[in-house]
Amino acid sequence: MPKQTILVTGGLGFIGSHTVVELINAGYAVVIIDDLSNSQLFILDNIRKLTGVRPAFHHLDMTDETLLGTFFQSGIAIDAVIHFAASKSVGESVKNPLKYFRNNLFSLINLLQCMQAASVSNIVFSSSATVYGNPDVLPITEQAAIKPALSAYGSTKQMGEDILQKTAAADNVNAIALRYFNPVGAHASALLGELPIGVPNNLMPFVTQTAAGKIEMLTLYGNDYNTPDGTCIRDYVHVVDLAKAHVKSCHRLLARQQKSRYEVFNVGTGNGLSVLEIIHAFEQHNKVNLHYKVGRRREGDTEAMYADVSLAQSELNWKAELGIEQMVTSAWQWQKQL
Repeated sequence: MPKQTILVTGGLGFIGSHTVVELINAGYAVVIIDDLSNSQLFILDNIRKLTGVRPAFHHLDMTDETLLGTFFQSGIAIDAVIHFAASKSVGESVKNPLKYFRNNLFSLINLLQCMQAASVSNIVFSSSATVYGNPDVLPITEQAAIKPALSAYGSTKQMGEDILQKTAAADNVNAIALRYFNPVGAHASALLGELPIGVPNNLMPFVTQTAAGKIEMLTLYGNDYNTPDGTCIRDYVHVVDLAKAHVKSCHRLLARQQKSRYEVFNVGTGNGLSVLEIIHAFEQHNKVNLHYKVGRRREGDTEAMYADVSLAQSELNWKAELGIEQMVTSAWQWQKQL
């Protein structure tokens, strides 16, 4: 029996590349689309080193409807799609919202139209906890109110979910949206990890690049929040655990186990850690000292966010297994080999 094939858009990116490895390890065939705007081609070789398989790769911009249509008409049999391809910096999206609306929404709409034309019905969508805005209650359940987004990035994830939900209701589409919290860490081999092009946008690459001397000083965006140490609290989840949640979602779609055509799951650990706690854990477990200073609050940041992950545990049979030590040590090993 031929292997089932998963198309992974943005498959050479941080979360995408880890998910490709877990999909191959789970017995799937994988096809990757990536425009290399925030990823690098050597990751494809590293995937081969880890799995013994070099996935088929297509370099194309998914906002180009014609190019994407040509790909889908090429005769590749696709059983499900995992859609990562999107611009992802909260800070950049506040400054350049039109880029985010164009990239993130056009790519999704083009993808769904091409899937429809090719009779591909299963999709896992890379969503985000930013859809919750500034939450009223912690931990955050999937039933929490969708608040006005604090950034264009968050808006595109809210709109993306809305597009998927309404498409699933009207068409033969089965969709799972994974709302993930803060992905960190790297593959234990140090062959895959977060590779920001230019100035990092997320905390962990800032931390690792400061430790490596690439960045002179780490800036904390505010220490006057109403939290125990004054810094923002987030639910940090290891990227390998997050990748496995996507594999579980594919299993659910392909085995027709959904309870409705559109489902949403939080993906996190259920525990909140402050920025300072991450910094101190990094220093402790890696035996390095970080230079950091306190700056002003950053526009678009919420004070505290962490997930209720009980639904993912009961329905996807998924639970985060890797803790803060694995998060900070794997991220540092990745940075050192770079």
